[in-house]
Amino acid sequence: MVKERILIVEDEKDISELLEYNLQSEGFVPVKAFDGNEALEMVKKERPDLILLDIMMPEMDGRDVCKALKRDEKTRHIPVVMLTAKSEESDVIVGLELGADDYIVKPFSPKVLISRIKAVLRRTKDRKPSSELRRIGDFSIDLSKHKITYQDKSLQLTPIEFNILEFLSRYPGTVFSRDQIMDGAWKEGKFIVDRAVDVHIRSLRKKLGKGSKVIETVHGIGYRFKDIS
Repeated sequence: MVKERILIVEDEKDISELLEYNLQSEGFVPVKAFDGNEALEMVKKERPDLILLDIMMPEMDGRDVCKALKRDEKTRHIPVVMLTAKSEESDVIVGLELGADDYIVKPFSPKVLISRIKAVLRRTKDRKPSSELRRIGDFSIDLSKHKITYQDKSLQLTPIEFNILEFLSRYPGTVFSRDQIMDGAWKEGKFIVDRAVDVHIRSLRKKLGKGSKVIETVHGIGYRFKDIS
């Protein structure tokens, strides 16, 4: 059985070693980087299955690392779990908007951290390949390639954004609450911010541009994909 490689990006040695110990105890293969620039080099070399990314680091912080990862087609699919001492909702929202898959505030329980890592990895693996190519108006959704195009232009979506748009598009005209969207898009695991779905919807709309009207807000309930059949 192939063991998942986890890249730990943490400048505090004690925390880095604690994370390494707990990951090894759970059967993962941890590799370490101590600053943002080193992390980007390690990603190219190690091709990790998941990245634990501290935000507050010298020279290049975690936000800039996350931006660089999500801009690169070769690395944007790698799930990122952000670690930080900042607990303000605005800080969490910034992390999610950058494309992070989860956000954990220090200090944290190692057991909770491992549980969250496993949940993120399961969500990644559970995206089963399919030959189905679904067309809805100007949208084309290719599940086998994990790709969505709008007016023949490929959309640069994070894995979470892809899941949400794909889920909503399965049921045009049907209104879903935030909890239903989370359950439908990820099957399990929820973010620590109640309105995280709103953050991802807002990001989706920006990327959709003229096509953003396809995601409709139903006030007091949630969202739906406009019935354009």
